[in-house]
Amino acid sequence: MSTTTTTTAFQILHQTSTYFTTIIIQPPLRHHLISTFLKNTPPDHELILNTITIAAQTLEHALSTSTTSLKFSSLRLAENLLLPYSDNPFSCFLLSIIYHVSDRPTEATVKLLDVFYLKPSLSRMEIAVSVFEELFLVHFYPVFEWYNEERLKILSNLEGSSGYQSDEDLVVVSGTRRLSNMSGDQASELKCLEREFKKLLDENCRNFAGYFKEVLRDKETVGLLNPPKVVLQNHEIYDEFECERDENEKEDFQLQNGRFNPMWVDEERSMEENNSKNKTVKKYPSFVPERVSSEVFREIILANKADTSHAEQSDCEVDSCSGDNMSEISSWEYVHGNKEKNKKFESSYSNIAGSSCNIESPDPAMEDVDNQPVAGKHTPPKDFVCPITSNLFDDPVTLETGQTYERKAIQEWVERGNSTCPITRQRLQSDQLPKTNYVLKRLIASWKEQNLGSAVTQSEREESANKHKLNSKMHLVSASNVSHLSTTDHTVNDLRTAITELCTSEILEESEAAVLQIESFWREEPIGVEIQNMLSKPPVISAFVEILFNSVDVRILKATVILLSELIIRDNTIIQTLTRVDSDMDCIVVLFKNGLLEAVVLIHLLQPSIKSLVDVNMVDCILQVLRDNEDDSLKMTINPKTASVQLLRLVIGSSDGKTSSKIARRVVSSQATKSIIFYLQSDVLEEKIAAVGILLRCILADGASRNVIADKIQLAPIVESFIEANDEQRFEIVHFLFQLVKMKRRRLNEQILHIIKDEGIGSTMHTLLIYLQTALQEQCPIVAGLLLQLDLLAEPRKMSIYREEAIDTLISCLRNSEFPTGQLAAAETIVSLQGRFSSSGKPLMRAYLLKCAGLGKKYETMMRKANIQDIKEEDEAAEDWDRKMASVLVSHEFGLLFEALSEGLKSRYVDLCSLCFVSATWLVHSLSSLPDTGVRGAARLCLLNFFVTIFKSAKNTEDRALSMLALRSFIRDSEGLDELTIHIKDILKGLRELKKTTSEAFEMLKVLSEEQENSSQEFWNHKEIEQVDCTENGEVLSIVFFKDRFFSGHSDGTIKVWSMTENSLHLVQETREHSKAVRSLKVFQSTGRLYSGSLDKTERVWSLDNDMMHCDQVHEMKDHVNNLVVTDNFSCFVPQGTGVKVHSWNGESRLLNPNKQVRCLAFHNEKLYCGCQDNSIQVIDLPIGTPRTIQSGTRKILGKAIPVYSLEVHEGLLYAAGASMDGASVKIWNTSDETMVGSLPSTLEIRSMAIGAELIYLGGKGGLVEIWCKKKHTKVELLQTGTTCKVNCISFDINEDILVIGTSDGKIQVWGMN
Repeated sequence: MSTTTTTTAFQILHQTSTYFTTIIIQPPLRHHLISTFLKNTPPDHELILNTITIAAQTLEHALSTSTTSLKFSSLRLAENLLLPYSDNPFSCFLLSIIYHVSDRPTEATVKLLDVFYLKPSLSRMEIAVSVFEELFLVHFYPVFEWYNEERLKILSNLEGSSGYQSDEDLVVVSGTRRLSNMSGDQASELKCLEREFKKLLDENCRNFAGYFKEVLRDKETVGLLNPPKVVLQNHEIYDEFECERDENEKEDFQLQNGRFNPMWVDEERSMEENNSKNKTVKKYPSFVPERVSSEVFREIILANKADTSHAEQSDCEVDSCSGDNMSEISSWEYVHGNKEKNKKFESSYSNIAGSSCNIESPDPAMEDVDNQPVAGKHTPPKDFVCPITSNLFDDPVTLETGQTYERKAIQEWVERGNSTCPITRQRLQSDQLPKTNYVLKRLIASWKEQNLGSAVTQSEREESANKHKLNSKMHLVSASNVSHLSTTDHTVNDLRTAITELCTSEILEESEAAVLQIESFWREEPIGVEIQNMLSKPPVISAFVEILFNSVDVRILKATVILLSELIIRDNTIIQTLTRVDSDMDCIVVLFKNGLLEAVVLIHLLQPSIKSLVDVNMVDCILQVLRDNEDDSLKMTINPKTASVQLLRLVIGSSDGKTSSKIARRVVSSQATKSIIFYLQSDVLEEKIAAVGILLRCILADGASRNVIADKIQLAPIVESFIEANDEQRFEIVHFLFQLVKMKRRRLNEQILHIIKDEGIGSTMHTLLIYLQTALQEQCPIVAGLLLQLDLLAEPRKMSIYREEAIDTLISCLRNSEFPTGQLAAAETIVSLQGRFSSSGKPLMRAYLLKCAGLGKKYETMMRKANIQDIKEEDEAAEDWDRKMASVLVSHEFGLLFEALSEGLKSRYVDLCSLCFVSATWLVHSLSSLPDTGVRGAARLCLLNFFVTIFKSAKNTEDRALSMLALRSFIRDSEGLDELTIHIKDILKGLRELKKTTSEAFEMLKVLSEEQENSSQEFWNHKEIEQVDCTENGEVLSIVFFKDRFFSGHSDGTIKVWSMTENSLHLVQETREHSKAVRSLKVFQSTGRLYSGSLDKTERVWSLDNDMMHCDQVHEMKDHVNNLVVTDNFSCFVPQGTGVKVHSWNGESRLLNPNKQVRCLAFHNEKLYCGCQDNSIQVIDLPIGTPRTIQSGTRKILGKAIPVYSLEVHEGLLYAAGASMDGASVKIWNTSDETMVGSLPSTLEIRSMAIGAELIYLGGKGGLVEIWCKKKHTKVELLQTGTTCKVNCISFDINEDILVIGTSDGKIQVWGMN
């Protein structure tokens, strides 16, 4: 017989592609298939199996990684491992997945077909069921037809010997009765038929696997390649039966009545295992005929033991118990279209099954749900039967179309890709099924209880009628045993009655009373296997759940929850019954959230999904259980607090980072940590690990909680549990201890480290070292960090294998770019090794280094918050630990860590770069306090250029300060200073900018200046950026900077606002509210206001907002305003005549020093300095108003006065500039003792002056600007403005990078520091 159905390459590739996609996106399914291959591989192939297992692990790594290069390299490695074993089905299966992931679909499909060729039975039953159904099954119907015909022949021979002649009789007879009437020959025939059926399926699988491969190899001949003929067994197959009959008859298959028992124990067990494994993936009936359950035959034995006068009754009982099996036997008739026979079977079976009864289980609640009678007078209403499965509903769901289906059946319908209702064909709006139809479910349960109840009653009557026959068979029981059994039976019968009442009663009060009776029995009587089995039946469990849904009595609910919990502890198969319906679990959770705290044990045992547990109220309820005092009256095998700890660990450990932190903070705020700490003393390892896990998350979420935890815990039990824990639990312990030694007090950290080192069984350090060899890549840095700290408690100068291994691990993890998580963990660990921590456990390395660089506000603030009492002792302990740790790190392998840090600084991960930068700064800075063992050269080689780059280009002041700290360590070494020479200009520029922020920059600047004493001029160079012509506004009389803008005052009364962008000057605003020349501009930095003084006898106050200026106030001065000085309370200016006028902001004015003609003013420390026309300098104490002279005036030279044109006070020194009389145009005075301390030997007639951090700018006649070094009093540069007029004003920005000059011919020039 042959088939004409052809298969195209597209169809083959499409089906296998779908199969591979399912495997890739469902790791559990993939792992199950791999496990199946492992179980089916012969033990003598151990060497091959080891290699293939390694390849499978490599494949899993490739599928789990997100790095493309790593993924394909792993795939290539796995492929190379598997290719030598291409004749192994397991190897072919893995290769098919590799080829699919590598986008080689044809090769992937060929390898999968090789699996079908090598292992056809395993492939079609477990490995690739969907592929077999979609590709192979359509060709195999002739095999099924042959099998059905042969089976019917055997059954027909059986009917001939049983007295049934017609086809109708053949259809309606119970399958169990047929088998019970079989002879040994007939049973052997059926058995051999099944064996032959399997062989035919295997042989045809191989043939068609080869055919499909041919189609793939020659895709263009599609339609020309015909399928192979289906192989059928044409010769007489019964010859084999004779040869096996003698052997089979030797087996113990005989019944007491002489009938042959057709049950084959070994194959039966194999068949049941296969059926259970394939339950979730089968779409069609099994491809191997299913046998009747052995339970049926035990009932047949009991029936045949009864008196022959009850033979008819026994037959009836057997039929009633095997109706489902009859359906299974006739399933092949349905597959092959024998619908008429099936209709006859259903009709006839309904007629003969009406008198069904039960022998073994007199209690309806004890009856297995799958064996309930469903025919005759017990035929269920059609609304109770699923239209898909034709069975009673177990979990009914009603769709939006109004149709009701069994959940599993409709779920499978949807998962096949259907989006419509099977009956109405209406489109479904959602593929999410609704909740269980509990009204219908309860009606079905009630119907089942009533029908089973009548059966029980009838069975009990029949048992009573035959009591005398049963008593005749009890003669071996002693009198004492009879008495004991009588008492036990009475108690058990009471329990049976209570269970029946619980399951059948429609009155809630009666069911509740039954619960209390069952609970009382449970507490008072020993619980044996029989009672456990009675209470574990699905109907009983469902009845308990109904109580939870309907009862409002707390005592009843508590008893029900306790019973269910205790039952699950003894029989975890009950979990399947309780979790089958989602709403059952929801009900238990609701009860727990409403205050039934004992329900936490039941929730813990049921192990619901994490998503359903991550609920604020749920967590609050768990914490409530932990906070409550122990209830002595509560007797449960698992304590609610114990269950709460383990449940909380499950929730907090399995949630995402954000949710886990939120829950952990809630644990800390609820003060439940005390109860959790108690479980660290538990004798049960799982409870201890659960407590460790929760406390670890609390520390990570709220660092301050570690102080409370460290104060209350005993570390010895935790350290001891490390020995017996598995690797995952060990890391929990190590991570917890590692976080625990991040206390704000260094001495306390060392005390904890000593306890960890000394407590426990054996050597803690040795145990950690062994664990370090097997820990995961991302876990190794934390283990190494703890091990290194423990080792450092001893003298660090001694050699230590622990120290060497720990540092080697940190370096290797830091350099392994294939595991960025491990790199980051290593960098974080190194930062924490410095030993300084805040109150929340965060490392203070960066803040401490900034303090060393002169930016100590952040560190000092943290120290104040820490509120450490003996701060001096703690600082000493921290310094000592810092020095020891830095010493062992930099000394390892002659500075190998510097090389690893330099590689980390080049990473594309910002966090890793930042951590490596801080660690490198710490270690380089520490070199200055450590003896030079040759590692400074390694540090310089690896890190110098990087620190220079950061110092030159970083915009963050803190980063520049840290780089400066590292560079300062390098310049103390002559070789380092030589290497820095080529960068000296950039370094000096950066130091000048940092000098305003940190004094350390000033000290470093002094060092560099001393080194470059003879070449000062090389470091200063100004370049003209732009020049603006403002001649239409007259002279430029005053210039002042504020933030990124500067303001210019002109002789026509105009004030202009300028800004600099990209080396170009832009006019932002121009205003002319003064009617005459603006002689002076001053900015009061504290208020951000601009003050202008004019010859129009007014002083104006301007607000500076959003790059614009607005005049807020106008003060009438009644005199010309020259050279303005401004304070909080008053302003001073030079009037047209003699003296100095002081104007209070409240309107009062007074004249000081009326005998002198003043040209310029300067204010410092409540003192007003006046530069006069006669070259004298006077100082006036403003509170007193009395002037005194610090420089006497001179007589006129050739009738010309020599006035002081400019005064400036800077860093306690007064600079006075004018014309050169004695070879010095600028004289420098100390404001504290009013003595002259120096001068600048300039011959320029100076009209304006500006003092910077390192330079002095002098503007004079002829358009010249001299630049002098403030420290050495030497001229370093001369600027030519290009005009011959006077330089009226000079000013620069806050960074002293931009210099602005205003001249008497109306020009504004901008110069930049190059």
